[in-house]
Amino acid sequence: MKLYYAPHTCSLSPHIVLRELGLPFTLVRVDNQTKRTGDDGDFLAINPKGYVAALERDDGQVLTEGPAIVQYLADQKPEAGLAPPNGSWARSRLQEWLNFISTEIHGGFGPLFNRDLPAAARLWWQTRLEKRLDYTARQLDARRYLLDERFSVADAYLYTVLRWAVFFDIDLARWPALAAYMTRIGERPSVQAALAAEGTTSGT
Repeated sequence: MKLYYAPHTCSLSPHIVLRELGLPFTLVRVDNQTKRTGDDGDFLAINPKGYVAALERDDGQVLTEGPAIVQYLADQKPEAGLAPPNGSWARSRLQEWLNFISTEIHGGFGPLFNRDLPAAARLWWQTRLEKRLDYTARQLDARRYLLDERFSVADAYLYTVLRWAVFFDIDLARWPALAAYMTRIGERPSVQAALAAEGTTSGT
């Protein structure tokens, strides 16, 4: 398999999952500006949407959208327990979290990356995002991971998007449960290996 990625993007999530599972894969870096890949390919020919992550199987099939990719990967090695069985109530809970992270937290950060966003609009979006962080922190007050005591693909995704807080001077220390969670996830060998491979660090 090939994982097309760019540093500091949501592609870190499936990257972490691949390393958690110990599946063989090749990393291919994508330049988000030129849409060229590290092996001098045209990324738009791989994913016409133009953004990472994209997972290419050995048979040439390509899957995009992080929540879909991480569930596909988890199902390749179900014994690892990164996702509950399909059709179970627990799997629906996992999907609930993946959707919340995608729309409310990942999507909440999105507008803040627009440098031309007017100050009033920026404040509105950031306030909205912080309310979602309030909710997430409350859920983590009494548990180590989103699905109680077991690390799942949802944790890889939440960790990935919460790393963006530093870009907007959002101090996660305001939410002790989130700060502790980020430290806990950041200490996992899979996370450390993924960050090192992408040339980033646990702090950015």
